[in-house]
Amino acid sequence: MTADSLAPPRRLGNRLFGRPELGAVVGAVAVFVFFSVAADSFLRPASLGTVLYAASTIGIMAVPVALLMIGGEFDLSAGVLVTSSALVSSMFSYQMTANVWVGVGVSLLVTLAIGFFNGIMLSRTKLPSFIITLGTFLMLTGLNLGFTKLIDGTVSTKSIADMEGFASARALFASHLTIGDVGLQVTILWWIVLVAVATWVLLRTRAGNWIFASGGGPDAARAVGVPVTRTKTGLYMAVAFCAWISGQHLLFSFDVVQSGEGIGNEFLYIIAAVIGGCLMTGGYGSAIGSAVGAFIFGMTSKGIVYAEWNPDWFKFFLGAMLLLATLLNAWVRKRAEAAK
Repeated sequence: MTADSLAPPRRLGNRLFGRPELGAVVGAVAVFVFFSVAADSFLRPASLGTVLYAASTIGIMAVPVALLMIGGEFDLSAGVLVTSSALVSSMFSYQMTANVWVGVGVSLLVTLAIGFFNGIMLSRTKLPSFIITLGTFLMLTGLNLGFTKLIDGTVSTKSIADMEGFASARALFASHLTIGDVGLQVTILWWIVLVAVATWVLLRTRAGNWIFASGGGPDAARAVGVPVTRTKTGLYMAVAFCAWISGQHLLFSFDVVQSGEGIGNEFLYIIAAVIGGCLMTGGYGSAIGSAVGAFIFGMTSKGIVYAEWNPDWFKFFLGAMLLLATLLNAWVRKRAEAAK
């Protein structure tokens, strides 16, 4: 019989205070109640589908960004990488007059290569991820615009709606279904699957332990055999994979892509992760928390519209929620540490 087996089990309250997403859940409940009162149409089934869709478009990317932050790094290129993925799919398919699935496959390889580039540059140069991915952000922004104007002559891609494979690709990346009175986009299903897989990886696999160890103390992690470089490179490629999913949704939802889209969205992904309990210093957070943070984003962005307020105030509310969530998360973490 070990000392751990003789130790009294942790009380439910202590376990709850130890969860990174606790503050986000409290905030989500408060936001939901607030807009339920402030906006009469907020609780309608159609409104719920719209809120979930807005949350999923941020949540798909917030999941890998949260894992990357737990691993102690950032990715400022995530927003434009979504657009790059869509542009590669569209332009390759159109220029090569190929089945759109060929363009989708090429886009996946290119997007993963960019994620691999970020991870390798981080490990080889030892520069902060802020600098590495800021450079990637600027390069991709220029490439998106430059290649689009060079190949298509405008800042947007040509239509690929009449090409072979478009209908099946749209069914996978941009279809919608109706459950009762609620219309749901397929991105919501992608989001749920990604959250489930990421949660399983973090809590049930050796890779999850490596992610927490790499963010909590990379030098100490290396000393005990954690492959920090491989782990962080894998996390950047996970961000790239989810950017590919989001990019294909962007393309097959609207048929054409504007080369300047996606700029600034990387901050929304980071905000969702931070609201969900991820620490800026790494080593702490959860995929479920990022989902709750994205849901708060969806409720706020659409709740303001349903309440018929000036949408110009949205960024103010988003910033206020970020500060409040950070303070609440810090308080919850101190309580959790004190309860150990």
